Amino acid sequence: MITTRRHLILMATLGLTAFSQAAENPFIGRWALDLEGGRAGWIGVEEKDGALSSSVLWGGGSVVPTETTKLEGDSLLVTRVSKPKDKPDAPVTTETLTIKVSGDKLTGSTVKTKPDGKPFGQSEFTGKRIPAIPAKPDLDKVKYGEAISLFNGKDLTGWKLINPEHLNGWSVENGALINRVVKEKGKHFGNLRTEAEYEDFNLKLEVRTQEASNSGVYLRGIYEVQVMESFGKPLDSHHMGALYSRITPSVAAEKPIGEWQTMDITLVDRHLTVILNGQTIIDNQPVLGCTGGALTSDESKPGPIFLQGDHTNVDFRNMVLRPVVK
Repeated sequence: MITTRRHLILMATLGLTAFSQAAENPFIGRWALDLEGGRAGWIGVEEKDGALSSSVLWGGGSVVPTETTKLEGDSLLVTRVSKPKDKPDAPVTTETLTIKVSGDKLTGSTVKTKPDGKPFGQSEFTGKRIPAIPAKPDLDKVKYGEAISLFNGKDLTGWKLINPEHLNGWSVENGALINRVVKEKGKHFGNLRTEAEYEDFNLKLEVRTQEASNSGVYLRGIYEVQVMESFGKPLDSHHMGALYSRITPSVAAEKPIGEWQTMDITLVDRHLTVILNGQTIIDNQPVLGCTGGALTSDESKPGPIFLQGDHTNVDFRNMVLRPVVK
């Protein structure tokens, strides 16, 4: 990196601006959350024209906007309202997050209430401020190490279930790593992860969707690149090649069900590039935080590649990773 006097002045100015904003309202920013049960979460707080707003990721699912965000004394109160989509007669649940901040650390509690006002579902959580995202990397200058074949085409050497108590639907068939799930009450199929862990890298693989496939490739166990049978559907942050609920592909590049598709994924300095079937659908875009189902909310740590296997059937093959050399 070439550092000039002008660059240093700009960095100092940006730093003072960020410091000033934090001093005025220490809650503003993006926070990595550690939730009860070891789940990973995230909250982003913004201020525009004097009004506060926030979005939350609470363990699984998507990043969603909250109902209200307001200061009350030394606390930030955030409310979320939820109602099951498949149960129209179910009561609306309101959840209130009470958050306090000390420097770059956060503590909070949450409680849910039904329409009758009775509380339930109390829990506590902690968090850390997420550092500013680095400048966009020049991918033409990134250097990579030796290629690592993640899958040998013969067996599950180098892979293991994240939760060994879950059922293993993964096996090898005709050189492909396949997942077969049986949807029955009481059956929980497992996600598969590499035993090795990685930081920044380029990952190339082939994937084949089955009927109604819903899977994902988790980078460092934190960020999910979505795998879904979405051929012919409109662009969406939950469709094939998206960074789940965070970055929508710029173009639909899916192939029809049953065809092998190529993914070329690059993660460098918290910036993501996804090339699906030869078309760039995410172009060196910043990643603002973890996605649903992440193993951790700490984006500073190396982690495994993991394949989501708890939803539906899906096939993978020819998985090759090249680590970034710094």
